[in-house]
Amino acid sequence: MIHYIAFTTSTNDDARGAEYGHMDVVWAECQSAGRGQRGHTWHSNKGVNLTFSTVLKPTFLTAVEQFMLSEIVALSLVDALAEYGVECRIKWTNDIYAGDKKIAGVLIEQSLAGDTIARTVVGIGLNVNQREFPTDLPNPTSIVVERGAECERREVLECFLKHLEKWYSRLERGEREVIESAYNYRLYRRDEFHAYALPSGERFEAAIRCVRATGHLVLEHRDGSFGEYAFKEVEFVIARKE
Repeated sequence: MIHYIAFTTSTNDDARGAEYGHMDVVWAECQSAGRGQRGHTWHSNKGVNLTFSTVLKPTFLTAVEQFMLSEIVALSLVDALAEYGVECRIKWTNDIYAGDKKIAGVLIEQSLAGDTIARTVVGIGLNVNQREFPTDLPNPTSIVVERGAECERREVLECFLKHLEKWYSRLERGEREVIESAYNYRLYRRDEFHAYALPSGERFEAAIRCVRATGHLVLEHRDGSFGEYAFKEVEFVIARKE
């Protein structure tokens, strides 16, 4: 069920409430403290985009398998956007890019019960009908910018949920190899040499070869050596687009 509210601090915080069950959605028109990955905030103009959180209860998954949830959420977004004529790729771990521009971001928060996942809250910011963005945002885009026509936001949300139910069912059935293969196939910059940066600021060139089931990014360096990187251990270097 989709629960629409006009204003909140964070849909992820709201979705932790016991009143929300599996596949319930908290959709807010405006958030005062929307969160993104790496501690960033999520900017969205009121009334033109989608900012929402979905509740999942994947009790069949262990904590070490939690990256599978990132994979199915990213795949669901890519599939939904394709229905609106926007071809996208997954920027590891689960940002969604159209070309070199970000169209959606995801923040997944888990609650564990021992070694298994009791509850997952999937927070998503998806740019739908916004045409102009603050100049300090790096390379944003939206559905309307990419396709030239506005969309009905609830229909976009329902389209995403349709694909999420599909991929979640595949995960429940144990189709892990299919999911991992689809995720890797849709990776942004896969098999292309580009610049990356370490937390120290050091830069190097490498090509993405795959993402492990653990969520580690496998890069091949120019000298033929390989490195595996966890979240926050390496960053993409992407030139700002005008």
